[in-house]
Amino acid sequence: MTANPGRILVTGSDGFIGSALMARLLAHGYSAIGLGRDLDLSDWEQVQNAGATLPVDTVIHLAARTFVPESYNDPRAFCRNNFLSTLNALELARRRQARFVLAGTPVSGTPQYLPVDELHPTAPANPYMAGKIIAEQLCAGYRRDFGLPVVVLRLFNVFGPGQRGDFLLPRILNGLAEGRICLRDPAPRRDFVYIDDVVDAFLSALSFRDSNFEIFNIGSGRSVSVAELADLVLRLSGRAASVEYDGQTRPREIADIVADIRKAGRVLGWAPRITLEDGIRRILAARGDI
Repeated sequence: MTANPGRILVTGSDGFIGSALMARLLAHGYSAIGLGRDLDLSDWEQVQNAGATLPVDTVIHLAARTFVPESYNDPRAFCRNNFLSTLNALELARRRQARFVLAGTPVSGTPQYLPVDELHPTAPANPYMAGKIIAEQLCAGYRRDFGLPVVVLRLFNVFGPGQRGDFLLPRILNGLAEGRICLRDPAPRRDFVYIDDVVDAFLSALSFRDSNFEIFNIGSGRSVSVAELADLVLRLSGRAASVEYDGQTRPREIADIVADIRKAGRVLGWAPRITLEDGIRRILAARGDI
């Protein structure tokens, strides 16, 4: 079942995912309004004042602090920001009787089985993940208590042009340009999904009206290690660079995680179209590295 999502409000509209989503929405003629970094989403008065003048039928909540190491450096500020921004976005949606779409993250902790499906028990492995579990619980509460329709997209490792330089793939690419790639632990394996496929998933969620509270994994269905990713970049670029590992590991590092994406395919009709290799080629071409 599909339906027009009406007027769409996107929080975090000037971020990595938000910028790509807004560009696609506007290019396809959707009525979309963005709330970016110029608004403090953890301040209800600011959110309320902004929302008071905006006609909204669907709220897509992307805004969050997402870099895991930062969640250890200042956990209070990190969690406060992510909790309050989600709460305020939900409250805005409730008051406007709008639908709500949350950008979530894998929350399985160290997986009990692979691939990880949406029914896997949740277990936070770091402060960022703990905050995302709370965000999902807030969404479930707003559905239970106020009847707010909610879709949660658990995004695995999103990559693409324009991503912050301290994330893994941009760090590899920046090292490639310098001829020396410096990384930490070569072993952890992650499931990478290209930004265009993630935007497709949000568009599918916009037209999905059959659920009251539903969670979908958005990934590629395969994992690669840090070392394999670095080797792949070198091979696809055709350039030479040294690759060095200092052996440091994050606390409670997850060794491997892979998304079970069958539900998104079955219910949303979504599947990734761009392979890791093709996505890296696109980034290299955009950077002028091939």
